Amino acid sequence: MAVPASNLPLIEAALNGAAAVLLACGYAMIRRKRILAHKCFMLSGFSVSIAFLIVYLWFHAHYGDIHFAAQGYVRRVYFTLLTSHVALAGAIVPLVLITLSRALRGRFAAHRKIARWTLPLWLYVCITGVVVYWMLYQL
Repeated sequence: MAVPASNLPLIEAALNGAAAVLLACGYAMIRRKRILAHKCFMLSGFSVSIAFLIVYLWFHAHYGDIHFAAQGYVRRVYFTLLTSHVALAGAIVPLVLITLSRALRGRFAAHRKIARWTLPLWLYVCITGVVVYWMLYQL
């Protein structure tokens, strides 16, 4: 059964939110030295992020950009948030791939070094993705 196009932005936001939760759980697990659980949560977060990217690219390839209609102060807030979100979304892709690659190759010291930057930026991108959706479609 096909998903109506009007539901795709909500699905994108749900995937972003789910990725954020999975990443936060992965972080909590590594802090508790539960390495296998950490790996499972992080790979799940990565998978959900890939699913998000597929849905996002498909939606925008078929429907283009959606324009933010609100005016005034909220418009400036939206575009400031959107600008930081888009810039970091582009930067996070190579960071995630490098971080994941280092972990999967057992280069844990190098993994930890870059993960300290990757995780907060990745969480920011996921969370601001949900906020951008809310502002664009619900506000």
